[in-house]
Amino acid sequence: MAERTRSEVSGRLGTGLICTALAGAVIGSVGAPLITPVATGLDVSLDAAQWTLTVTLFSGAIAGPVLGRLGSGPYRRVTILTTLALVMAGGLLTVLPLPFAALLIGRALQGLAVAGGALLMSVARAHLPPDRSASTIATLSVASTVGIGFGYPAISLLDQLAGLRAAYGLGFLLSAVALVIAWRTLPAEAPGEAPRIDVAGALLLALGTLGVLLVIAEPGIWATGWPACAVLAGSAVVLALWAFIELRAKAPLVDLRLLGHGPVLRANLAVLVAGAGLYLLFSVFTRYVQTPAVARYGFALPGVAAGAALIPFSVLGFVAGRAIPRLIARVTERWTYTLAIVIAVAAALLFAVGNRSLLATLAAIALLGFAVGGVFAVMPKLVLPVVPQGETASVLSINQIARSIGMSVGSALAGFLLSAATPGGSMFPTQDGYVAAALWALPSLVGSGLVIATGRSAR
Repeated sequence: MAERTRSEVSGRLGTGLICTALAGAVIGSVGAPLITPVATGLDVSLDAAQWTLTVTLFSGAIAGPVLGRLGSGPYRRVTILTTLALVMAGGLLTVLPLPFAALLIGRALQGLAVAGGALLMSVARAHLPPDRSASTIATLSVASTVGIGFGYPAISLLDQLAGLRAAYGLGFLLSAVALVIAWRTLPAEAPGEAPRIDVAGALLLALGTLGVLLVIAEPGIWATGWPACAVLAGSAVVLALWAFIELRAKAPLVDLRLLGHGPVLRANLAVLVAGAGLYLLFSVFTRYVQTPAVARYGFALPGVAAGAALIPFSVLGFVAGRAIPRLIARVTERWTYTLAIVIAVAAALLFAVGNRSLLATLAAIALLGFAVGGVFAVMPKLVLPVVPQGETASVLSINQIARSIGMSVGSALAGFLLSAATPGGSMFPTQDGYVAAALWALPSLVGSGLVIATGRSAR
């Protein structure tokens, strides 16, 4: 009876963690389908409206290590619940008919939902049996993939039927549901010493990361070259100073010595490089299927239909998340990761040769979903075996930053390549431009696979 009770509690906790992560993933994806409605509805430029997505990425990347440190001790449950309450407050700001600045603040608070994913993984590692923990962490790692596929069409449909604020209302509703689920399922932590926050380290990391992401997210800063170079140089100096301080701090925000472990360093480098290639393909595929008929290629899918085209992406991403732990048990983390990269390469090549067929393009999107799910699901397994349990959330937060920066590079690269392939006087890139952009993902994907395949297994 006691064994059955423990199993039921573990099952309830695992389900609660996954539901909370999925809600956070959908909240994080709310901004992407609403950029144009924000521009038209609030009378701002498209560049300004783009910040409703960018600011979420910024806040998630910057807050990750701080939340990881807060959640590494006895205040993990409190940290998660407080984070979700702030996300809910941000959702309320996006729903109320307030000025654009308030919407940006709300979206920044909603970015904390993405940053909280590492905390949920640390709960799974600390409180679930090893077998259930591995599968739950893998599923949590691909929650963003699943959330995108189901969030995009739902948000687009709500915007079409009830308007911008109603679409943002979905994020607010999900944050409330996630808060209730977390409050009911998260276990209390054992008493212990309160975590110490390295404030100086947090500020320096935030400033350095913000500079890097600003250069990536704002291609216009490269117009003359000097501003971008100055920001990059300044960011490099700040991050170098941050690393210097962290290596000497008694209670560092992130224990950089852990990055001295080969598997941890390779995993972060690999996800940085892979994130660029994967998000480049994601941007190219989703933009291609929405290309209007006047361009004489693409499939002119409207917002809701284009969102629905991502459902196979999410379904196969979820399948990958569930299958990866079983596959790792049969082979190794290295070759499982390599397989995911090979599938991503296959998606790019299928699009290159079959982009005139909607079925082939949808198949490429589905393959990409499996690849993204596979890469993100195996990532915790690459780093956690050599990381102390108390550093789980902190190290996974750094991995999340690497992933976010990689995806930002991919997004910016997609915009640059497609802009370069747009003839003068035309609104749309050439069809060959889309093919070339997709093939540009291959070097980063292959490079990422080689980083992992040529290293030793973490086990």
